Amino acid sequence: MLLTTTPMIEGKRITQYCGIVAGEAVLGANVLKDLFAGIRDFIGGRSGTYEKELQRARDIALNELKDKAKELGANAVIGIDIDYEVLGKENGMLMVSASGTAVIFE
Repeated sequence: MLLTTTPMIEGKRITQYCGIVAGEAVLGANVLKDLFAGIRDFIGGRSGTYEKELQRARDIALNELKDKAKELGANAVIGIDIDYEVLGKENGMLMVSASGTAVIFE
């Protein structure tokens, strides 16, 4: 499954548009508390713990996106957009969402 942020696949012909697909991952309040408890691993203004959790959430969202595209018979998702949102009372949750257009190319 090819995933790309571009609106087309260079050198390939899109033969069918299968539809819009999306994947989401939400990190709950306990995860965020654990992350902030790991603040001590801040080095140079970056938190390795937080970055790992964001990467994990992004991977979950993209894998969900791929699974939904496969269900539609697609072999690629183009125009992918990844968004991050803080949700819930007192901003206790973080959501990572990925969306794009499932296509078949040859």
